[in-house]
This record gives sequence, C-alpha cells and structure tokens, in this order.
Amino acid sequence: MPSALATATAVLEKFGRVLTYPGDGYLFEVEACVNAANEIDVEAGRLMGEFRNALRGLSIEQAQELYVQTFDLNPICALEVGWQLYGDNYDRGNFLVKMRQELERHSVPENVELPDHLCNVLPLLARVDHAETRSFTEASVRPALKKMLAAFAGKGNPFENVLKALDRLVEASLSSPLQEANHD
Repeated sequence: MPSALATATAVLEKFGRVLTYPGDGYLFEVEACVNAANEIDVEAGRLMGEFRNALRGLSIEQAQELYVQTFDLNPICALEVGWQLYGDNYDRGNFLVKMRQELERHSVPENVELPDHLCNVLPLLARVDHAETRSFTEASVRPALKKMLAAFAGKGNPFENVLKALDRLVEASLSSPLQEANHD
C-alpha cells in the first residue's frame, strides 16, 4: 500500500499530466487521475469522471483541438500561474526564476512548459513541507485557479471539471496536508 505522501504526489502529478497537451495514452492518464482523485476526495473524483466521460467520444485530435482552444488560444484560461497573477510584466519574470529554482531544489523535472505551468507546479506542491505549500498555495495557486475557473463559468467546457476537482484538492490541502484530505 502506498504511503500518504506517495498518494498525494501521485495525484498532483496525474493532474499535471491531464493538464498537458493530450498525446498517446491521454485517456489512460485521465482514468488514472479519476481513480487517484477518488482516493482523496469523492467529489473531485466525480468531477474527473465527468471530464473522462466528455472525452470518451472524442478522437485524440479532437481532444488536442479542445485543449488548444481552451488553454493556448484563450489567455484568460492560460495554465501558467505566474501569467494569471502578473500577466506579462517584470514580476512574472521574477516569479518564473523563483519557480525554476524551486523545481530544481525539490528535484521536480521540468518539461517543455514554462516553470509556472500547472504541470510543473503541481508536483512541486506535493514535495515541499506543509507550511511552505500553504503559503505558496494561498498566495499563488488558489488565486490563479480562481481566475481560470471564473473564465470557464457558464461555457460548458469539460476542462472546467478538471480545474474544479483540482481546486477542491488544493483547498483541502490548506487545512491539512493533501494526503490527509477528507473523503466527503
């Protein structure tokens, strides 16, 4: 049986993979995320299940097009935390430098995305101590998620459920470490 820390790390990394450009095996990644979210928070698991169900009828090309339309061509829904907080100004540059240092310090490998992209930020959250996570989450991650979710309101985009599920897990992590989140 995996440890609670391994479970928390795994769920955040799974969300990070779901929030990257869909490739081969994307539906398997989504299914793994549904299962991992269910272990921590039933409602988050339900939301991810709705996302999975919305994708089932799509080809990989259609899923890729949905991703691009949702995140790449719609700056208000950009997955970069720093962009959500600072836009394209000097403060974002400082944020990117700090994120790259934190990723390196905590041995989180970067991918092709910028250091402040959620696919890099989420694995970092599971690796830092709770006090550090709480501070970063309250100041950066939650405000960025709230801005993204506001942009989705009423649009019927299935990625909204991914961000809602993630927000639930991140919110729960503020009161206790993610691995101890309740199952209500």
